[in-house]
Amino acid sequence: MSRLNSFHLAPALWREPFALGGEEAHHLSRVLRAKSGDTIRLFDGKGRSGLFRIGEIGKKSARLELLSESITPAPSCPLTLAVGWSKGVRRGFLLEKAVELGAAAIWFWQGVRSQGDVPEEGKEGWDRQLVAAAKQCGAAWLPEIRTFSRPLDVVRAAEGFGSRVLCWEQEQGSLIHPASLTHDLGSIAVLGPEGGLEAKEAELFREHGFAPVSLGPNILRFETAAVFVLSLHLWAAHQR
Repeated sequence: MSRLNSFHLAPALWREPFALGGEEAHHLSRVLRAKSGDTIRLFDGKGRSGLFRIGEIGKKSARLELLSESITPAPSCPLTLAVGWSKGVRRGFLLEKAVELGAAAIWFWQGVRSQGDVPEEGKEGWDRQLVAAAKQCGAAWLPEIRTFSRPLDVVRAAEGFGSRVLCWEQEQGSLIHPASLTHDLGSIAVLGPEGGLEAKEAELFREHGFAPVSLGPNILRFETAAVFVLSLHLWAAHQR
């Protein structure tokens, strides 16, 4: 059986009568040239997905009939990446890999060496990038995106996490251990912006219980560091 085309339907719209609109309907009808009777997959980004038969279809909307529905449980040991705000040219790559490798959340925070200012709220384009990645890889969950104007706000928001690590290029001691990324109460890993962490930023995180760890002998780009941490978490989560 060939792989079904996937489309995103927001949780608030997951109800009878099922229908696709906007960009998703345009892609279904105008790009894929789908027809009445075809079967597609929908997901809501919160673990719910289903198979649907296309009913009436037009240029701007499509009516759908639910055939079956399934729920993918939330991760048992969710990982949040708190990434210092950096160049936008590679941010899309980071968001894509966060979906593919199962991040629970991405937090962007303003650092001293950040290039540009982090927006007060997430951008619509970020959601489209997350959805596009989930369509490609078949993920049922989309990471939550939040933004923070200073490191102290990250510290406060992370108080409930079971494990907190600080990935710091100047840490010469402990190499990051996969077990630190798989706590039942959730784990958070802080990464600096492209220019790295200022010493006072690192000290702030350390004072509030973030354990400094190394990612190896080389200085990594922020998106490379993110993929490394995400991959360790994915591997460790499957060993539990």
